[in-house]
Amino acid sequence: QVQLVESGGGLVQAGGSLRLSCAASGRTFSNYAKGWFRQAPGKEREFVAAISWSGSSTNYADSVKGRFIISRDRDNAKNTVYLQMNSLKPEDTAVYYCAADLHYGGTRADEYYYWGQGTQVTVSS
Repeated sequence: QVQLVESGGGLVQAGGSLRLSCAASGRTFSNYAKGWFRQAPGKEREFVAAISWSGSSTNYADSVKGRFIISRDRDNAKNTVYLQMNSLKPEDTAVYYCAADLHYGGTRADEYYYWGQGTQVTVSS
């Protein structure tokens, strides 16, 4: 069974940092682009960041640019993708999802085929 598993969420104070991880199992995602999305209660799922299969290209939502960094470790078997989140704000509170697709560049949820179950990030003021 193909799975993407997120970890690293939690409760943090405003201004703090968290690092999310997304590990793959069931198949290799080494040639897949990866993305992070988030969904706050009552809101639609929104794009956060994406990285190409090689790691050479990245893209960020304006709301996180300069604060979040997406990266991937191509040297481990799970091809883990990370989202380093700095200077967190209460409005960053959401469930964060990892996604994968063969094509890089998507910023809509329907452009990604594989999804994880999500990890909760809560930023207190």
